[in-house]
This record gives sequence, C-alpha cells and structure tokens, in this order.
Amino acid sequence: MLRKLREGRKNDAGFTLIELLIVIVILGILAAVVVFAVNGLSDRGKTAACQADKTTTQVAVEAFYAKNTAYPATLTVLTLAPDKFLNSVPATVTYTVGTPATSYTLVGASGCP
Repeated sequence: MLRKLREGRKNDAGFTLIELLIVIVILGILAAVVVFAVNGLSDRGKTAACQADKTTTQVAVEAFYAKNTAYPATLTVLTLAPDKFLNSVPATVTYTVGTPATSYTLVGASGCP
C-alpha cells in the first residue's frame, strides 16, 4: 500500500502551462476592469466638486445681495471680514457682474459643467 502511495505522488506533475496561462489571462482581465472603473469614479468626483463650488459661490453671492442690495464686484469681496461669505475664492468658478450690479454670471472652469 505504501508503494502505491509513493508511485501516485511521482505521477502528480502539478499545473500545466496552459492552466497557468488561463489563470493569468483571467487575472489580467479583472485588473483591467478595476482600473477603468476607478478612473470613472475619479472623473465623477471632480465634476461633483466643481458643481459644489459653483453652488456654494452662488449661495454666497445671493447672501451678499440680500444683505447689501447689490451684487459684489468680485468674489474676493465675499472673503473679507466682517461678513465673510466664503472662506476662499474657488478656482473652478468664473464670476462676472453686470452693469449696473443687478445681475451676475457664474461659469465653471474648463471641464466643469
């Protein structure tokens, strides 16, 4: 009986080259799927952050108008004390005020809807 067990172990060669290649190909496909999925999440995050900056800036401009009955000349006015409607001016938003200061336009930077 021991002799049969020893002979059985000698015939067991392990995995074939084809089996190993199939496993490697499958792992490569799974890795590619994960990489593309993560890239899509990053793009959506940048878009959401830009939209949040735009909305926050719009709220700050409207709050300034409610208090002063005129829109601010620049966004830096919103960061000044004592009111300080914004902590800092977002780089993703372009602001233009109409003449007279009764209207304004907020535009997202390139890549920002």
